[in-house]
Order: sequence, then structure tokens, then C-alpha cells
Amino acid sequence: MGSALAAAFTAARQVFEEVDDALSQNLSQLMFEGPESELTLTENAQPALMAASLAVIRVLEGEGGFSFTRNVAFVAGHSLGEYSALAAAGALTIGDGAHLLRLRGQAMQQAVPVGEGAMAALLGLDVEQGQAVAAEAAGRDEVCAVANDNAPGQVVVSGHRRAVERAMAIARGHGARRSIALPVSAPFHSPLMAPAAEVMAEALRRVALRPPAVPLVANVSATATRDPARIKRGLVEQVTAMVRWRESMLVLKQDGVDEVIEAGAGRVLSGLVKRIDPDLVARSIGTPAEVESLIKEL
Repeated sequence: MGSALAAAFTAARQVFEEVDDALSQNLSQLMFEGPESELTLTENAQPALMAASLAVIRVLEGEGGFSFTRNVAFVAGHSLGEYSALAAAGALTIGDGAHLLRLRGQAMQQAVPVGEGAMAALLGLDVEQGQAVAAEAAGRDEVCAVANDNAPGQVVVSGHRRAVERAMAIARGHGARRSIALPVSAPFHSPLMAPAAEVMAEALRRVALRPPAVPLVANVSATATRDPARIKRGLVEQVTAMVRWRESMLVLKQDGVDEVIEAGAGRVLSGLVKRIDPDLVARSIGTPAEVESLIKEL
């Protein structure tokens, strides 16, 4: 993860080194060489994903003349990606972003004992149907809530394991084509994450957050803002609240955006964008060849 970028571009190597220094950990070696089982621990995965995204952005800026104020109308990030988006747009330093995501990962993992929580994707349902399934699956002492409205026909529920398992069974009766248990270590974006939200509220109080160069379309509101106080509130709320990704992409479309670039590791978000609105051009920039191709366009 990220090794090809580091080998190809000095600016990418500098981002990985900056994250390593901030965390006092050789996270880049773990990203490049594994083991995967250690990299996928949420306290490592969250800052690692940010580092991969920022490495792409810094190369585009340094070698391609890429400018947020000239080339970008909005930024957005899915869940932890909101921190990456804010760091990319200059609202957070890379070091502060890495520290916050390390803490976020640790706090989320500690909020619920391992094995008690779960998440599942309900395929073929819209968000209203997903909310009806979650309400039916929740028990008196068991939480089940919609965690992600990712795209038409892709809703994720989160909560107590038994309640999520009930939701997977109930979903078929509401028209779901399939229900898939997700390989996660905690029930993210559910009320069970309240202890983690408290940790992040305290941590964010101690961090300087500047207005981003361009507005952030926030997960919790699916609205655009450059106000640091509002952004901080949203970062706290999104720990327990639904990620409104489908709505966020439609907001971009309504505000005149015609192209969305996913910077960093993977192609999941660009795939979701294409499902949300086929008129939006969505592309992933994560490999040296993809970065060089965009630099030529710029």
C-alpha cells in the first residue's frame, strides 16, 4: 500500500515520512510490507488511508501544478476520509490528521468489546427501507441503525451483533437482493460509538482547524461548509451518525460539479459515485501511472 507512489515521487515519500514522524511509528513500512493483519487494525488503517490519499494530493500539487483554489470546487471524504479531505484542503496539518485518526481508531475499537458489534450491507434497499429494517431488528437493549447510505441499493446497518443478524434476515422481506456481513472490528457509525465520540470531542477541542481552501461537504449533514466550528461538530457527530454519501454526491451534482476524483488507495468511492449518478465522471487516482496521467491533463 503506497509503496509504488513512494518509489516514484519524492513528495509522496515526504508525506509518508511526515506521518511516521507524527506517530513515532514506522507506519510506512507496515503499509509497504505488512503484515496485512496488523495494517488492517483500525488504529493503523485509518492514518494509513489518510497517508495514501495525501501522498497523491501532494504529488499533484508539487509536480502537476494542481491547486485547490483553481482546480477544485469541493472536498468530501467517506467516514475517516473526511480527515483526509480536510488535510488535503489545508484545514488540518498532516501530523494532526494522523494523530486524530490514530486516536479515532483506538477509541472506536475500545467503545464496544470485540465480538459484540457488527455491520452488514443490505443490497437492493434504499435508505428508507434500511431504516425500517433496522427499526424492526433493534431490540429493547440492542441497537441497530443505518450507518451508511452509500448509493442507491447499498445501505449498511450497524449495531449489536444479534440485532444486525436479525436485520440481515429481515431485509429479504423488505426486498433486499442480498445481505453481507462486513469484516469490521466494531459497529461504526452507530449509537454504540458514543464513548468514541466523547474522546474525539475532547481531542478536537485541542486541535487548530483552519477554514479549508474549498468547502467540505460533510458526512452528517450532506451540506457544504468552510466554518471550522461547524466542521468540528460534524466530525464528532459522524462517529455515531449515518454517513450520507449518496446525498453528498447529489449535492455536488446540484452545485455544478461534473467530475469527481478519488485520491488514494482503492476504487470503492468512484464506483459508488457512478451508481449514484451516471452523469458524474468519477475516476480513481492512486497509482503512479494514474497520477502522471492527471498531471499531463493539468
